[in-house]
Amino acid sequence: MSILVRHAMSVDLKTLGEDMNAADAAGLMANYDIGSVPVIGGDDELLGIVTDRDIVVRVLAPRKDPRSVRLGDIATKSLVDVSPDTRLSDARDLMATHQIRRLPVRKDGRLVGILSLGDVATVAASKRAVGDALEDVSDPEGRPARERGGPERGTPDRVRGDVR
Repeated sequence: MSILVRHAMSVDLKTLGEDMNAADAAGLMANYDIGSVPVIGGDDELLGIVTDRDIVVRVLAPRKDPRSVRLGDIATKSLVDVSPDTRLSDARDLMATHQIRRLPVRKDGRLVGILSLGDVATVAASKRAVGDALEDVSDPEGRPARERGGPERGTPDRVRGDVR
């Protein structure tokens, strides 16, 4: 039996409207200890996601006033999503391929959850696969772990005789 996204996703979602501002999003994230907020349009349509990193890079770094920057203007809009019935391993691979840490989960076009890399790590049976996915998501050049070289996974330097 495969583990599905529905078994790992977070369903207690906090969302904000596109006309809310970056300060509202930062306050919500701090209050609920979350790293992203889905941005919802007037008809409850998922328009994008704003992450804590988006706020830093798109608002604070250019020294904009967080109270004057609308979420609709800084949200990441090109979203990759999955259904609750997607196999968790497929979702993990999708995250690695697209170098993303959070996937919106939609059913019949409606947002029903968020799957984070942390959710995958908590539920996944293969810690190695999760580690590979984390490396793939985190590589600044977008190269998969198998193409980056380095020591073979699980082989300590002391075993290969490379200790100095």
